[in-house]
Amino acid sequence: MANVEKVSVALTPEMASAVREVVKAGEYASASEVVRDALREWSFRRRERERALDELGRLWDQGVASGDPVDGEDAFAALRANLLNRPGTRTAG
Repeated sequence: MANVEKVSVALTPEMASAVREVVKAGEYASASEVVRDALREWSFRRRERERALDELGRLWDQGVASGDPVDGEDAFAALRANLLNRPGTRTAG
């Protein structure tokens, strides 16, 4: 690894133990590899979350542009009624 920066990280005893266990088991060569892998996963999840939020925004804009707004309570009431009218559906309560 040509260009690295050493950083000190404080972990809970449980986290430190988990890191030591996976290194001892041979899943990783070092604690640094564990942390780098965890950071790659974290970075991936952040990118995926950002993509999902962008898609949600796009769908929102598409819905708004599609016509008159629908009241959320009315929409959920219609969904509930539809679900309760299905054969084999039990009512709560």
